[in-house]
Amino acid sequence: MKTKKLVLIVSMLTVSFTVFSQTKNFYDFKIKTLEGENFDLSSLKGKKVMVVNTASKCGYTPQYKDLEELYQKYKDELVIIGFPANNFLNQEPGSAFEIRQFCTENYNITFPLMEKISVRGKDIHPLYQWLTSKEMNGVMDSDVKWNFQKYLIDENGNLVDVLYSKEKPDSEKVITWLSN
Repeated sequence: MKTKKLVLIVSMLTVSFTVFSQTKNFYDFKIKTLEGENFDLSSLKGKKVMVVNTASKCGYTPQYKDLEELYQKYKDELVIIGFPANNFLNQEPGSAFEIRQFCTENYNITFPLMEKISVRGKDIHPLYQWLTSKEMNGVMDSDVKWNFQKYLIDENGNLVDVLYSKEKPDSEKVITWLSN
């Protein structure tokens, strides 16, 4: 009888450990910048992060201006990371050079821009798999519905919330999150 209970307890602990060890943290990812340099997200520990999929030819493209203003105002505690993606109606067809040129000339972007990736579909980037899967992030499932969708990450690398494209980067919800 005691042996069966012990086996049951050990089995439950093993399953629990396996489940918790599969839930990655934002800081576990290594990505590449728009210029192809390695970028370790663990370098952002202690800061809040907003992850945004961007595009140069979208109705929401003017949000680049809002993102840059938010970044300048809160850059001591917030990092904004842009991920150009061409998943929606070919609205980010450019090369890395063209994307950088567009963002610099039109919006003077200084927040980090990463390599162009896929944010949904069969070729979804591993970071976006984590962002969109409760099984992986431990918080929520979501779909990337359009360009300029924003994911909020806390100072400990945990997913906090998702904001859809129509919500401006400097919305009351974001400012409240930054104030906490």
